[in-house]
Amino acid sequence: MLGVPAAAIAGGTVALGELWGDAAARRLLDRLSDARSTAEAAAILENAIAERLSLANGRSARSRFALDAAERLTSANVNAVAVDVGVSARHLRRVFRETVGVSPKAFAKLVRFHRALHAALEDEHTHWAGIAADAGYYDQAHLIAEFRAFTGMTPQGFLGELRAAPLIG
Repeated sequence: MLGVPAAAIAGGTVALGELWGDAAARRLLDRLSDARSTAEAAAILENAIAERLSLANGRSARSRFALDAAERLTSANVNAVAVDVGVSARHLRRVFRETVGVSPKAFAKLVRFHRALHAALEDEHTHWAGIAADAGYYDQAHLIAEFRAFTGMTPQGFLGELRAAPLIG
């Protein structure tokens, strides 16, 4: 879908025009400029990616493999997923990184972080220890450390920034 392996651009900044061409990038930016909310902008991006996938005649075998592994990584570790899909953990890591752009372990951390963030946004009275346990962290300290690693802030501080941001809604 990107035109290059995801691992080749992971961690860097690449202009969309370099990947999809200037005309396609301009069309997408025009559509995004008309978005009235963050949710609408996200839907526009999602549709653009879906269109791009259909133009590429669907997903390749590697992409399907990575998507299957990604689903499984939401509730299992890399070694268990590798056994489950019938490949070595090394092969899973290599294909996943090439296809998704991050390691399976980094992806699983992002999923866990997203679960915790979503839970905290859903109910501002939920206790962090409960969120940590439900999201798959060892304990509350583990959750706080990961929040700091991803955001540079405590969970409460980050939530305060999100709730104060005019883009949420």
